Amino acid sequence: MRGVHRAGWAAVVTAIALVATACGGGGGGDGERADIVSASWGDPQSALEPGDSNESQGIRVLDMAFRGLRRYDPGTGETKDQLAESIRTTDGRTFTVTLKDGWTFSNGEPVTSRSFVDAWNYAADLRNTQKNAGYFASIVGYDALHPTSGEPTATAMSGLAVKDPRTFTVTLKEPNPRWPQILGQHPFLPLPRTFFTDHAGWLARPVGNGPYTVDSYAKGTVMKLRRWDGYPGADKAQNGGIDLKVYTDNNTAYTDLLAGNLDLVDDISGQQLKKVREDLGDRYLTRPALIIQTLGFPMYDARWNGPGMEKVRKGISMAIDRDEITRQIFRGTRTPAKDWTSPALGVRGGYSDDVCGEACAYDPVEAKRLVAEGGGLPGGRMTITSNTDAGSHREWMEAVCNSVNNALGQGPVCVIDPVGTFAEFRDRVEGHQVPGPFRSSWQGDYPYIQEFLEPLFHTDGPVNDSGFSDGRFDRLVEAARAEPDTDRATALFLDAEKVLAERMPAIPLWYQNGGVGFSERLSNVTLNQFGAPVYEQIEVG
Repeated sequence: MRGVHRAGWAAVVTAIALVATACGGGGGGDGERADIVSASWGDPQSALEPGDSNESQGIRVLDMAFRGLRRYDPGTGETKDQLAESIRTTDGRTFTVTLKDGWTFSNGEPVTSRSFVDAWNYAADLRNTQKNAGYFASIVGYDALHPTSGEPTATAMSGLAVKDPRTFTVTLKEPNPRWPQILGQHPFLPLPRTFFTDHAGWLARPVGNGPYTVDSYAKGTVMKLRRWDGYPGADKAQNGGIDLKVYTDNNTAYTDLLAGNLDLVDDISGQQLKKVREDLGDRYLTRPALIIQTLGFPMYDARWNGPGMEKVRKGISMAIDRDEITRQIFRGTRTPAKDWTSPALGVRGGYSDDVCGEACAYDPVEAKRLVAEGGGLPGGRMTITSNTDAGSHREWMEAVCNSVNNALGQGPVCVIDPVGTFAEFRDRVEGHQVPGPFRSSWQGDYPYIQEFLEPLFHTDGPVNDSGFSDGRFDRLVEAARAEPDTDRATALFLDAEKVLAERMPAIPLWYQNGGVGFSERLSNVTLNQFGAPVYEQIEVG
């Protein structure tokens, strides 16, 4: 039934994980090996199940511990086959997937067709309450396994069929020639049999098929990943492992880096960005990433989604001085947003710098007029919610509120609601427990406009946290999804994005660069197109 939940991952691991400290850098902090990299991190919201992780902290671990059918090149973002030997279709609707031979999980179990099919069915099954179930909604039989009401009437999706240990087929409800592009995303990862036969044990120490194995995890302290020497892929780990150390204050992480107690920090606060070049020189790297930060509105709340409120939402957007905020707080590592995607897509990928238009331009006079014309702020007040354990979120929230207050000229009508941890913040967002606009950062999984629109704003989008629903938007996205010609599909997605400009369910704030600072012990440190370190390429010594 819909309300059934398994025991939380934290409860499982707390009972059995080794307690680890969050200090000590150079050799991993535990006296084990000199080639261990220590890096800053935050506790993930959910267990490391591919079907249930949908935020950056958990995803980066999945990216180290697992490999799927396809993978996005860390340098270019290009989609390349990994475990897939081939993915063939004659009609864009039924796909035959053939696996490469020789791949195993770290426990020695072969990776087979069943490893994928069982994992996908588990993620899609309503009874398993997986956040990423919607990623499978296009497959025939999903509705029987994940009905919008009532109980499931099936135990598996009829559109998935195992043909032999290395071959399976996928049948979609509608043609989607670009469907294989999404298969580098983590919900489509395989799972070993132990996930199903000893679920609690697997949650305590996940078993994957990537370059690293999970050695231990103590919530609130550290996750230890160690190189798997038996990994059959070409992208083998060039270090002995990664200690992901939990920090609730990124200023503390940066201080530990400078003191030699930490090797790598990839979330440097605005306060520290002022002097990062002086402190680190060429040991600080930055590159444009497939990341946008927005303010999402609770469109499920009638106070924010009533008649005329699109004018209020647009007015709030025009009251935000993005240029000043990105310059003063982020020191050029953010760029004011002009649409709902990312410039890292390029024009070919669907980026356009004129979609949002005047709605993303600072105009306090017009902002005040629109808010008044739309009926004013609900209750005369707005509250912005975000976690404050990383990303200079408190600083920019305060700056946004100051900008809104100055523009509207009505006193302190904008206030902030700081949440201590990322996990608690995500629980509030998913539980519809935010009073107003909330931070909604999105990191695209592959460089195409669809990845920034469909998951977040389609009525059935798997991460549609705002509850936005618009028939025109949905129809345009669905037409684009089925369009075999990429140029025509992109044009349809751009038309859908114009609906967002009219409705403003989320305010584009800024595009984000990835950034990382690292110690003198490390070399070959790079950032992928998501702005995250490519951990397996890092060398020590």
